[in-house]
Amino acid sequence: MSEKQHLYLVDGSAYIFRAYHRLPPLTNPTGIPVGAVYGYTTMLWKLATDLDTAVGPTHLAVILDKSSQSFRNDIYPEYKANRPPPPEDLIPQFPLIRDATRAFSLACIEEEGLEADDLIASYARSAASRGWDVTIVSSDKDLMQLVGDRDGDTGAIDMLDTMKNSRIGMAEVEEKFGVLPSLVGDVLALMGDSVDNIPGVYGVGPKTATKLIQEHGSLTGALDAAAAMKTSKLKERLLEHRAMAELSRVLVTLKEDCDLPIPIEDFALDGVPPEPLTEFLQTHGFTSLLRRLDSGRGSPGRANDLNPAKQVHAAAGTNSDAEGGSRQQLPELPAIDRSAYVCVQDMDMLRQWIGRAMALRVVAIDTETSALDAMQADLVGISLGLGANDACYIPFAHGGHDLLSDTPQQVDREEALAALKPLLESDAVIKVGQNIKYDLNILARYGAKVSPVDDTMVISFDLDAGRSMDGIGGGHGMDELSQRHLGHTTLTFKDICGSGKKLIPFGQVPLDRATEYAAEDADVTWRLYQHLKPRLAIEGGTRVYERVDRPLIEVVAGMEREGVKVDRASLAKLSEGFAVEISKLEQDIHALAGREFTIGSPKQLGDVLFDTLGYKGGRKGKSGQYSTDQAILEKLADQGAPIANKVLEYRQLSKLKSTYTDALQAAINPRTGRVHTSYSLVGAQTGRLSSTDPNLQNIPIRTAIGRQIRESFVAELGNVLLAADYSQIELRLAAHMADVPTLKEAFAEGQDIHARTAQEMFGTVDRDTRAQAKTINFAILYGISRWGLAGRLGVEADEAQAMIDTYFQRFPGIQRYIVTTLESVRERGYSETLFGRKTWFPRINSKNPNERQGSERAAINAPIQGTSADIIKRAMVRMLPALRDEGLGNVRMLLQVHDELVFELPEGDVEAAKPVIEAVMAGAALPAVELDVPLGIEIGSGPSWGAAH
Repeated sequence: MSEKQHLYLVDGSAYIFRAYHRLPPLTNPTGIPVGAVYGYTTMLWKLATDLDTAVGPTHLAVILDKSSQSFRNDIYPEYKANRPPPPEDLIPQFPLIRDATRAFSLACIEEEGLEADDLIASYARSAASRGWDVTIVSSDKDLMQLVGDRDGDTGAIDMLDTMKNSRIGMAEVEEKFGVLPSLVGDVLALMGDSVDNIPGVYGVGPKTATKLIQEHGSLTGALDAAAAMKTSKLKERLLEHRAMAELSRVLVTLKEDCDLPIPIEDFALDGVPPEPLTEFLQTHGFTSLLRRLDSGRGSPGRANDLNPAKQVHAAAGTNSDAEGGSRQQLPELPAIDRSAYVCVQDMDMLRQWIGRAMALRVVAIDTETSALDAMQADLVGISLGLGANDACYIPFAHGGHDLLSDTPQQVDREEALAALKPLLESDAVIKVGQNIKYDLNILARYGAKVSPVDDTMVISFDLDAGRSMDGIGGGHGMDELSQRHLGHTTLTFKDICGSGKKLIPFGQVPLDRATEYAAEDADVTWRLYQHLKPRLAIEGGTRVYERVDRPLIEVVAGMEREGVKVDRASLAKLSEGFAVEISKLEQDIHALAGREFTIGSPKQLGDVLFDTLGYKGGRKGKSGQYSTDQAILEKLADQGAPIANKVLEYRQLSKLKSTYTDALQAAINPRTGRVHTSYSLVGAQTGRLSSTDPNLQNIPIRTAIGRQIRESFVAELGNVLLAADYSQIELRLAAHMADVPTLKEAFAEGQDIHARTAQEMFGTVDRDTRAQAKTINFAILYGISRWGLAGRLGVEADEAQAMIDTYFQRFPGIQRYIVTTLESVRERGYSETLFGRKTWFPRINSKNPNERQGSERAAINAPIQGTSADIIKRAMVRMLPALRDEGLGNVRMLLQVHDELVFELPEGDVEAAKPVIEAVMAGAALPAVELDVPLGIEIGSGPSWGAAH
């Protein structure tokens, strides 16, 4: 040990969340989640190795948060209230992370009621007072209050930012905050912190906070001076929020006099003994780290003190790909610093940013608008991201944020867009966005055709669809991705624009706050791109992203801009008819009930059905009211309850009226006279597109009412609508993927597949057996149970099981497909389409039978439905170029509804367009996949969507 004592204090809590968000799920040989444990271990290993090769510490400790509660919650109960609870799969990893620290033979410190920052502050001050130098391994801005040079007998305190591999001393703190470390807390108190829910002074950002402290010397000085300031919003806010600022100062003040649970002398470093570390790595199957120990390469601490570790391999079936040689080291990026963002307010500066973007060849872009509807919103500004913390906001249409404020200086929109257009349209520069389809539509309305593009939201979906522990396919929004992968909580629209009565348009947000929000979006998007794009090649996602989803983004954006014409008069007439029928049903229901009640109230309806009328089968939920869902009503209807049939019909008509005939009229764009739906490329876990605002994919297909609604979708004068539909595509794919000769033969010969199934199962074909066969064909592909099939066919469970058994006997390939698919998903954690699209099922091995069985049913269908989705997407990408090649450039693709594409085209082009559309759809799988069955296409045309069927 050298004479000079140097203590390193590691902010372990920050390490944990960085580790968790860097890696995908990983389990050890016993099935316990250890993704964060592995990431934490590698980060600690790297730190120990780097410090050993540099001028390292003599003493080192890792400091952790004991819990989410501290004494600050007693002072301010809302402290950190915005923070979500830890992810479910991270919670069991916390004790293992402590084990990892001790496996390195390092001190691991935590105390109830104190935050890690307070323990770090207390140890740092204690060591410095004894003349020791102290380095805090963290980039946390709160800890920057502690930084100081040597002063007489007092040691120096600095920080080590391992993300940037840089030291933070007094000069760096002053450069960041504009004040000395002793005044950082005053700046933090004024600006507040949305992550920790520290209120600060509303509307005061980092620059204003720094200026106030610089001018007045302290928080108290700034607050005392407010009364003498000239009238302004700032004065009002300082006076109004003084108490919040003073409270915030208390919350950001670090507790520097905590009792030290372990003496500093006990932190002395003397190498890393091999046994605890070797045993820990063996226990959790971290084989690559064991190999590093075995070879002596990159060993932590003083390598000469380490003995070779025995090679141990993880047990078969564990998700240990994250720690093998196949995974690329993810980039280390500096923490997000909103104060580094630039507001571009003149053309000279804008041209500089454009020039840099052109040179870098990759730019993250994001638009800020006046509304969510891309077909009607005005463009307020654009943000660009060129690197970590290298982002700007270009405002176009910000007005004063109140009646007394002036319009801020900003760039003229037309002039700025003219300058940006070459960048946005340059083939040499990739434009990266988060849900960039929205930005494409906004910018297209201003004359810019943005291309080529990448989309971090779509990349995330292609990598991690369904991977979240709650088993749903969501979780690809920017806020969630930022938290998951970057460990950063983004500013929200509510943070900037408020909500409720205090909601203001984005164009009224002050430019300093607007810049923080907008540029952060571009910065985060750029960072996510650096994190996610390399994973595509490593994890096998490149094929589906590059061949299916990425080229689809611009195609779908174009479809949204096209929209579809609806006949307002026809819809109004339908709404009127529905209203009359609903009123009549309401009277009938009241008559059957013997009294009036609110039919739309589940509680009142339940009371009528089971208490007033005395029907059997009522069951109450936790709320104490009867369930009146569709299954209950259908069961009552089967038992002969006429009121149940009436309520079902009432509900259907009410939904159709509100969701379609009324809503579609309201959705007509006043500028185009058409309805523009919005398609999500990440809305369905299996890869299907989903439609919203309005949803055009759930209009009933086979009912007379559904056909009436489709009749209201019409072509412009001189045009017709053409509908092209894949016929029984999922059954065809099942025949191919399960290798069922009987079904492949039937499709090849153009037979009625349901009739062929009826013949195979029942030995005879009539209306009833064909209907049963049709139900069974589709039900089996969804992994239906005997009870589910019994309910659909109206038979006993044993009879339904006998039908399932017969089906598998006649088509053993289907059963083999189901068994092998489930075995694969249980082992790998995901299913895969023929084009490589992965869908994750984290609950497939759950001990909860409902969760497990639900995952199994979805896993059986996902490869088939996902392949179907991939095929129609490939057809969509190829369609318009194929039509243009045949001189049919006037054909417009308007809608995609499950297995159907809807076009609008001149009436005279129909016969020429049909064979082109059919050929593209029939050959969409080629050349990537050659199917053993033909893809059947049904095409019809007419003046309306209904007539085209």
